[in-house]
Amino acid sequence: MRLHVSALATLTALAVATSLGCASFGSAPEDDDFVEMPSAEELYQEGLAKLADGGKVLWIFDTTDYQGAIDKFQDIADNYPYSDYATLAELRIADAFFQQESWEEAVSYYRDFAELHPDHEKVPYTIYQAAMAHYKRSRTAGRDQTPTKKAIDHLDRLITEYPHAPETADAEIMWRELRTRLGKHVIGIADFYLDRSEYQSAADRYRSVLNEYPGLGLDAEALYKLGVCYSNMSLEDEAQRVFQVILENYEGSEIADAAQEWVPSAN
Repeated sequence: MRLHVSALATLTALAVATSLGCASFGSAPEDDDFVEMPSAEELYQEGLAKLADGGKVLWIFDTTDYQGAIDKFQDIADNYPYSDYATLAELRIADAFFQQESWEEAVSYYRDFAELHPDHEKVPYTIYQAAMAHYKRSRTAGRDQTPTKKAIDHLDRLITEYPHAPETADAEIMWRELRTRLGKHVIGIADFYLDRSEYQSAADRYRSVLNEYPGLGLDAEALYKLGVCYSNMSLEDEAQRVFQVILENYEGSEIADAAQEWVPSAN
């Protein structure tokens, strides 16, 4: 009787072992469950398609799947790091953030691209796009000008290092616009002091406009108001020299007419 029980236990153990073995074998992934990673080119095209498929609804709601596109491009960087598409994917991630108006992320990725691929033909483009991202965040002349200054820093680099790049012509136009905005910002501060009869503080800022932002259409106004400051500070010789410069260089303008009122010989 003891032998029979032992044999039965042995058979049971074998059955359990066989069952476990089969289960273990059966748990291996079947061919149907294996998903092959698309090629770098396929992922790249899928990412581009996601960016192209979206759009604005009622000019407000953007239905573009930016994150889906970014994920596709990131898959390329992760799985095909030495492919030419990996470099393009890095650029497209930056573009996706830019199109999504995620300005800080866009600037970060454009900067990384330029640093990682300094000899790539698209580096001027990344510098321009970074400048544009800051430009999009910039404010009018009466507000904080930190983004404006950052945009100008990028534009200075583009114009200096890549004078013949396709983006440089547009960069020069933007540079002039933003420099003018900074100059107007300084004039606004100077006007604040002038209105409060703080003539020295006002004069310092009008001079800085003339020194730092010349040739942007602000010279005549800054000169005139500087002359007014000098006159109110009893610096008549300096004031008259300033008004004479206006009369000689802006003849027939409203500024010249106003300057004549401060010149004794003209009255």
